Parts: sequence; structure tokens; C-alpha cells
Amino acid sequence: MAGVKALVALSFSGAIGLTFLLLGCALEQYGVYWPLFVLIFYVLSPIPTFIARRLGDDTDASSNACRELAYFFTTGIVVSAFGLPIILARKEAIQWGACGLVMAGNTVIFLTILGFFVVFGGGDDFSWEQW
Repeated sequence: MAGVKALVALSFSGAIGLTFLLLGCALEQYGVYWPLFVLIFYVLSPIPTFIARRLGDDTDASSNACRELAYFFTTGIVVSAFGLPIILARKEAIQWGACGLVMAGNTVIFLTILGFFVVFGGGDDFSWEQW
């Protein structure tokens, strides 16, 4: 039952993050939908970790080159997701209030993705059918 509670909590926090993102786009004083391009980063961010877990060996070594490269790519994707709204606000394509809402949404969404890996990806018996 703990897996169901965690899944509900993660989906609730994901909905809150997407609400922040959509508020940054759809409020009447902002009205520009350029910040929705961070959705691409939300989709891309877990992919390197999925690939590294699939291809990497299951040894308990302190360092795994495949996993470290996946962390590097994931960090680059997350930093890009936080940098895009700042660049758009500096070029006055969006307003700074919209940038703040998108940054709040980014924080919540990426913490949700991290929570998914912490809750559902820690054990050796990980399978997609467990929930």
C-alpha cells in the first residue's frame, strides 16, 4: 500500500508543478506560451538514467562510468530547463513574473522526477508492473 501512497503523492506534486508552468503561460498579464518548451526537458531528463540503469553493470562499485555520464547529461538537461526561462525573460520574450512561475514549476517537477527514482528505483527487484 505504501507504493500506492507514494504514487499518489508524486502525481499530486507533478500536477502542482505543471500548474505553476501553465500559470506562467496562461495568466492574462503574461499570455505567452514560450515557456512550455521546458516540457521537452521534463521528458528528456530521466532518459539518460534509464539508459544507464539498463546498460550498466549491477556491481556495487563506488564509480560507474556509464552512470556518471548519465548524471552529467541529466545535470545538463536540468540546468538547461532552468536557463531557458531566464534567457527568455532577459530577451523580453516573457515577463519576469512568468519566469518565476516557470522556475517554481521546474523545481517541483524535477523534485517529483527525483522522488520517482528514489521511491521506485532503489531496489534490485524494480519492475514497471509493481504499481
